[in-house]
Amino acid sequence: MTAMALSERLRQEQDADADLTLLRNALSIESVTGNETRFARFLDQQLMALGLNTGRGCFAGERENVWGIASVEGPNLMILGHTDTVHVRGWEEYWEDDARKNPFGAAQQDGHIWSRGASDLKGGICAAIAGYRLLQKLGVMPSASLTFAFIGDEESGEPGSGVSAGAKDLVGRIKSAEIPRPDFAIYVEPTSLDIYSAQIGFFIAEITITGKTAYFGRPELGVDALKATHTLLSKIWDHEKELNAGPRHDLVGASSVLVTHIDGGGFIAVPGECRLSLIRKLRPGEMLDVAAAALESALGLDHLPTGIEVCIDYPAGRDHPKGGSPVENDPDTEAVRLLQNCVQQTLSRKVEIGGAPYWSEMPFLTEQIGCPTVYCAPGDIAVAHTFEERIEVEEYLAAVRAFALFIAQFGASDTLAMHPT
Repeated sequence: MTAMALSERLRQEQDADADLTLLRNALSIESVTGNETRFARFLDQQLMALGLNTGRGCFAGERENVWGIASVEGPNLMILGHTDTVHVRGWEEYWEDDARKNPFGAAQQDGHIWSRGASDLKGGICAAIAGYRLLQKLGVMPSASLTFAFIGDEESGEPGSGVSAGAKDLVGRIKSAEIPRPDFAIYVEPTSLDIYSAQIGFFIAEITITGKTAYFGRPELGVDALKATHTLLSKIWDHEKELNAGPRHDLVGASSVLVTHIDGGGFIAVPGECRLSLIRKLRPGEMLDVAAAALESALGLDHLPTGIEVCIDYPAGRDHPKGGSPVENDPDTEAVRLLQNCVQQTLSRKVEIGGAPYWSEMPFLTEQIGCPTVYCAPGDIAVAHTFEERIEVEEYLAAVRAFALFIAQFGASDTLAMHPT
């Protein structure tokens, strides 16, 4: 069967109701970071129903990752994504009496399904599972091994979590050969079904500026931490201008730094302490240690007023102690071109090769186990983490067919293998 013929059969045989039911069931399960296990076990049941060799493994205590393996001779494809979502605090108040009030209700409206995790990224997980299920319905046997891996602890925002503990556990199991080492991986972060072969890196810096408080009527007895913070802010913004004027990456643009929070003072007195937070965007090719050192140099800490002390913490270590590394993969490989063609056959537009304007766990595969990896999935990153999170129904259903087509062709010859019917 040719790829074009298979694409048409996928369209004819797709059970849209079943695919949407799978998504709604997934969205009904709350899986805010730290509470992923119930959703992981739901996915385990779906993978077992497809006849995959499944496994579950604990990380960070009793939280669970889950995987499913279909082994044949040939290369190994991995499709993976994170099981956790960000919190839903404020969602019900935002929607009040609207049908979308329940953050896990998967309300369908205006051609979209609205729910926490719809775009980021249960839509991608369910589309991949449904795609494999559709191939089984048609009796199409993939020519490559397939591993699904669904991992927790990707999202930030919950105390004591969000450090990619699930991804670290997955890499350890791959290195120990408990899970097959993939030759190519698709991480189902939302891309609106474009393909991202590169991503930004980041670090967060939390800076504490300490002076000495004093009564407002005797300011000469104090050391003004807020005034010193003003000096540091000016230096940060000068550093931002330098970064914006510097080299640009073709897919993710220039590097940048953004001050995200500031807090200080509050009494009728000389401010004795201020705190500020910033996030630094790195383009592929930059190193986290070098970028952090450049920031600290730009702050000119040796030239601050006497009595001012500055402490800098980097609280968001991921694949690196200071943050998350930027990554780029070759966008002109056979696997990437095949994925682009498969997605284009399901859409009425050109599929772009781009770079992710966000950080996710690509570096754990690309850098730590040498596996070329891309992001590709339905959903719009612009609505992720917001009260407007949703996924377009038709894009989700197209993704089911696109994943099915790619799974069938990855590692295959021109003629697709078929089970007898």
